Amino acid sequence: MKMQSYLGQARALGSTKNGVHHWWHQRLTAIALVPLALWFVFSIIGLAGADYDAYKAWIGEHGNMVFTCLFIFVMFYHAVLGLQVVIEDYVSCEAKKVFLLVFVKLIAALMGFASITAVLRVAFGG
Repeated sequence: MKMQSYLGQARALGSTKNGVHHWWHQRLTAIALVPLALWFVFSIIGLAGADYDAYKAWIGEHGNMVFTCLFIFVMFYHAVLGLQVVIEDYVSCEAKKVFLLVFVKLIAALMGFASITAVLRVAFGG
């Protein structure tokens, strides 16, 4: 039986400022995704019905390649941040929580790397 008050127990938990960094990253990536997603959607709509050579010419332009890679990176980073919050909030077993956090980050890194590699291969004619 603990002889410590609830206030004393709460004070022993540490600073409440630990999540601010994560919260800011999630908000900034969400804000960055709005114009990037709009740009990407309108660009792809403009290429509707085009052949592979038209896509290759479009992605070969420097700005389009950079914005596409940036969109992919920010999208996967934002997804990892969101899934991390869900896992931390709803998975109670510490071992499962650690496994899922590592698994999600690994899968997102692999998929992001594969996506950016595909964009660069098409852009540089590989």
